Amino acid sequence: MTPGVVLAALVAVVIWGASPVATKLAVADLAPITVAVLRTVIGGLAAIPVALALRIPLPATGAQRRVLLLSGFCGFVFFPVLFSLGVHRTSANHASMILASLPLFTGAIAHLWERRLPGRWWWLGCAVALAGEAVLIGTRAADPGEATLEGDLIVLGANLFASMGYVAGARLQREGYPSTGTTFWGAALPALLLLPLLPFLLADVEMAAVGPGAWAGVAYLAIGVTIVGYVLWYGALGRGGIARMGLFQFFQPVSGVALAALLLGEAVTPTFLLASMIVLGGVWLALRAR
Repeated sequence: MTPGVVLAALVAVVIWGASPVATKLAVADLAPITVAVLRTVIGGLAAIPVALALRIPLPATGAQRRVLLLSGFCGFVFFPVLFSLGVHRTSANHASMILASLPLFTGAIAHLWERRLPGRWWWLGCAVALAGEAVLIGTRAADPGEATLEGDLIVLGANLFASMGYVAGARLQREGYPSTGTTFWGAALPALLLLPLLPFLLADVEMAAVGPGAWAGVAYLAIGVTIVGYVLWYGALGRGGIARMGLFQFFQPVSGVALAALLLGEAVTPTFLLASMIVLGGVWLALRAR
């Protein structure tokens, strides 16, 4: 695992760490479904000219194209919809920490796809991290924020689709298809299908009531998270190994929690800190897995 691969993974998770805050800003003035469709359509349409300019081909075989569609719809349709709905119903802090459970899903799906069992340190680290998530969700009443059980569980469910998209995209990378193709065409194809829905979703939006923070959140989700983050992430997964690199997602909450406190004024309570320490303790254990 080279320093460049590690750096790409870390930058990607920092970018994604801010996604709960950006989503929270966006859903303050826009409906969650509208935010999800906007981020995919804007990001996907922006990806098309880049893919054409770089002459990135579609996958050569039918099997690879099906994997591309699986990656695209999981990562750019199902995840954004569920994540936007969940963040609308919970705090950015909780959403950030729940996203830290992504390695549980990513590693499990990767091992299942490859039909092999992970090592004992991976299991132990993930068990500790999962215990931290349980503390976070189970003691939400101790936090003065907006966290709800419904919102937390929706965000947790969104992780399943994100991880499936990661694993499918990384498999394409390992088979020789570039990560830029997985990102640009993976975002573009769902965007073209969702584009006809956008006029209906925007018809009921009072544009004058939508503040600059909401539009900034949508722009960040569409370009930073959808394009830049995915290019870096798929490249790291393909070169560093799906299950091992997936563990770096445990560090994603760091930027999210910091920005939630700075931009949204969300409090970092002792209960939240305890859950965070347990989750990040699982990182240290899981990173010992071979």
